[in-house]
Amino acid sequence: MAGTDDKKQQQSAEKKKAAAEKKQQTAAKHQPGGKKKEVKKETGLGLTYKKAENFGEWYSEVVVNGEMIEYYDISGCYILRPWSMAIWETLQAFFDPEIKKMKIKNCYFPVFVSSTVLEKEKDHIEGFAPEVAWVTKSGKSDLEIPIAIRPTSETVMYPYYSKWIRGHRDLPLKLNQWCNVVRWEFSNPTPFIRSREFLWQEGHTAFATKEEADTEVLEILELYRRIYEEYLAVPVVKGKKSELEKFAGGLYTTSVEAFIPNTGRGIQGATSHCLGQNFAKMFEINYENEKGERAMVWQNSWAYSTRTIGVMVMVHGDDKGLVMPPKVSSVQVIVIPVPYKDADTQGILDACSATVNALVEAGIRAESDARDNYSPGWKYSQWEMKGVPLRIEIGPKDLANKQVRAVRRDTGAKIDIANAELVEEIKKLLDNIQQNLFDVAKQKRDECIQVIHTWEDFIEALNNKKMILAPWCDEKEVEEDVKARTKGETGAAKTLCSPFDQPELPEGTVCFASGKPAKKWSYWGRSY
Repeated sequence: MAGTDDKKQQQSAEKKKAAAEKKQQTAAKHQPGGKKKEVKKETGLGLTYKKAENFGEWYSEVVVNGEMIEYYDISGCYILRPWSMAIWETLQAFFDPEIKKMKIKNCYFPVFVSSTVLEKEKDHIEGFAPEVAWVTKSGKSDLEIPIAIRPTSETVMYPYYSKWIRGHRDLPLKLNQWCNVVRWEFSNPTPFIRSREFLWQEGHTAFATKEEADTEVLEILELYRRIYEEYLAVPVVKGKKSELEKFAGGLYTTSVEAFIPNTGRGIQGATSHCLGQNFAKMFEINYENEKGERAMVWQNSWAYSTRTIGVMVMVHGDDKGLVMPPKVSSVQVIVIPVPYKDADTQGILDACSATVNALVEAGIRAESDARDNYSPGWKYSQWEMKGVPLRIEIGPKDLANKQVRAVRRDTGAKIDIANAELVEEIKKLLDNIQQNLFDVAKQKRDECIQVIHTWEDFIEALNNKKMILAPWCDEKEVEEDVKARTKGETGAAKTLCSPFDQPELPEGTVCFASGKPAKKWSYWGRSY
């Protein structure tokens, strides 16, 4: 069924794209060499679906039309085009130096894992079993022993940690790898959000003490918060996962949780797990401590993936297309010449080139679009679809007044800027756009948060697509019961996380679901 859904989305996207391209070609053919004042006409670039009316179709359309992905001929797999890959590279350029400051080193382990090793940690493999892809043939011959493709690398890496860690001087061992993983998702594959192959980094560290492991868990989680809030301009909540939702086989899981107001769903942004000593026990990762005694290591694992890009699109995108935060946009400023009839076209083109050069020299990622077979209006629509933060227009009037006109993608506001102040003002505008995107997203997210105390209020808030903050007794059976009682076509409700920033819990407060004494506040909702 999932494959059918993906195929429908692909066919729908391809039809719309073909229709848009046909209109583009027709528009280009009938475009006169010179023209009077630019009039924005129907370009065929617009989105068919509106974000508020059909979010799923809107999202499928915007990631294709915005040149983020292309559908592949294997369901659940997607081609990451340069426009999205540049975002991934920007996040990597931030995160990699930060973990190197923490003395974490990069490595690479094979994508294949034997069944005996994969199945060594029972709880862990049970959590991943339905998603594991297996290689069973070599050419036309059946393999004697099937080989799994890694869904995650704990079981791939830890036999070698056991080999490399012998004494206390071998600790801590702190490794990270940038790689792909395969999880054979069958339900609702969605570009970036749920795909059968995705890119991520995964860190795997081993320590002599739990205290060291606990400290690192939170340090990494803070880096994940910074990725979302400082780079992608997406507000997140830092917190701890419930026992039911924690990483299979781990001691505890922390996460950053985002929320999509349009769908009323939470989305796990990234996770930082303390694995405790469970994997050390299974894989015999022991060492001789300073007293000459045998001891087991404490371990962590942590990861973020290309899901980050999908969350950004869902939060900021609008009915014109993508909206890119300046920090992660491969083009921050697009410069477009607007020559009218009898205008000094060459002078305008030269001004565009000079503007781009000045911005690039100042470290701003700027390009010009001097294609002469498309009208300025068509170009405006295309770059709006791709979400470029700032558009600069240069026409005869701007040339005469030694200025440029800047148009913001986030608000549509138009600002005239003198050439002499160009770099300084553009830098200010880009900073302002980055902050505004975060502020607007946070305001929308906060408007969706609802504090409740009773089951009736919980159900009402859930039906109203809220991110619910509720007092909870912190019992696994109660969460299982909530899941069972809320199961429906749109999915069951579950805990998103218990925020580290806990509101006051007055004495005598009871759990909204069980009536037992509440132990903490937790966020609840439906999720991706």
